[in-house]
Amino acid sequence: MTTELARTPLYERHVAHQARIVDFAGWSMPVQYTSIVEEHQATRRACGLFDVSHMGRLRFGGPDAEALLDRLLTRRVAGMKPGKIRYSLMTNPQGGILDDVLVYRLEDAANGEARYQLVVNASNRAKIFSWILDHLGSAETGGQAAVQMLDATVGSAMIAVQGPEALAISQSLLDVDLASMGYYTCRAADVLGQTGLVSRTGYTGEDGCELIVPAAVAGELWDRLLEAGRDRGAVPAGLGARDTLRLEAAMPLYGHELSEAIDPVQAGLGFAVNVKDHEFIGRDAIVARQQAADVPRRIGLELSGRRVPREHYAVLDGDRQVGEVTSGTFSPTLQRPIAMAYVEPASADVGRRLTLDIRGKRETAQVVELPFYKRAG
Repeated sequence: MTTELARTPLYERHVAHQARIVDFAGWSMPVQYTSIVEEHQATRRACGLFDVSHMGRLRFGGPDAEALLDRLLTRRVAGMKPGKIRYSLMTNPQGGILDDVLVYRLEDAANGEARYQLVVNASNRAKIFSWILDHLGSAETGGQAAVQMLDATVGSAMIAVQGPEALAISQSLLDVDLASMGYYTCRAADVLGQTGLVSRTGYTGEDGCELIVPAAVAGELWDRLLEAGRDRGAVPAGLGARDTLRLEAAMPLYGHELSEAIDPVQAGLGFAVNVKDHEFIGRDAIVARQQAADVPRRIGLELSGRRVPREHYAVLDGDRQVGEVTSGTFSPTLQRPIAMAYVEPASADVGRRLTLDIRGKRETAQVVELPFYKRAG
């Protein structure tokens, strides 16, 4: 018996654009429309439109919503102002990463209560929803549940517009001034006559925004964005280009650089963890790891040849294996193979020459600073 894959509100648009559809985390998603390289380069030079509706969108309200999220997330939620977004992690008691998430502080409800949204990875949506349910407890206030949680994923769509032309293209369809919005902020917006949400985060290393709208207007929004970007080089882009873009920008991907077997210290995500005066699940284990001297380190590798390293390929220092590759590709921007890997601390210095075992053949690689690519300005 086969399980039918979920479809985003933009599925029919992807089929119409002759995208190659694949199973990704239980969703029918476009991996590419023309070629990964073309879509990658279009995003770097102009604009790529990505359907990211498969990402989980969980909404929270109620008097105890802030306290719950503070307990579950590695970064403080208390004190966030409406319109702010933070990158954070959710960890288990051993400090392992359950997921990396974006927490949005939305505008307050009519009664003044704080409201929040979590954007979680599609592959972890069910796990995270269940994890949060397990920690809701039975607290009640005035006969009403102290926390209300809504999975808003299916009823909405999320489009990421990325690249140098992204803001100009998106601005023509919005009633908010995108240029006035700072990085990692969000704002309610009128989108095609519907109440939507615009944010400025990104996962490509380029400037841009994300538009969250009711599913009913998603198709029209997609069409209007492509029309607005026709003369600016905008193209629909799939998961393949999204992966090569994020790898050049050295952004970790769950299931590769992140997992329940990897903690924030190893992942090099200390900025996303507040251990001072902040109690959260996994805190004590993470503090202990901060004191350890043998924690593997996430590094960048550039290869001089043309052979592409892939996940789990061995990284050697001399004749001894010191780690393994987590993600690798041929960089369309740099025109050389690149990879991220976890290695022993003694082998992690920038400039150090290591070797990779690529299908039985040794290839020289040099440790380089991350990210591999950083946009000008």
